[in-house]
Amino acid sequence: MPYFDLFVAAVPSADKQAYTEFCTKSHAYFLSIGATGAVDCWGDDVPGGELTSLPMAVKCGPDETVAAGWIVWPDKATRDAGWKKMMEDDPEMQMPFDGKRMIFGGFSEIATSAA
Repeated sequence: MPYFDLFVAAVPSADKQAYTEFCTKSHAYFLSIGATGAVDCWGDDVPGGELTSLPMAVKCGPDETVAAGWIVWPDKATRDAGWKKMMEDDPEMQMPFDGKRMIFGGFSEIATSAA
């Protein structure tokens, strides 16, 4: 059963091109360690909230944009092995955003629909 890593981050809006290049390199690396797919998205309709919101969750500033994405793995075991390898390899990919404000987690699939 597929396993997913999801994340949300605040990225300096002026660094969209650098972020896009970072994502492209990251995708190639993730695929090389067992992922079956990766998606990165640039927020363009991400409302703030009064109690909670995506911008609040990552402490998004006025000069930043919320970005989100996910990595698809064939299963949790492959994901765990992939992340272990990544920590051992320590690939030199400088994140063009504050990684301390990124939120992320691993998720098991419970339902999928497609047109």
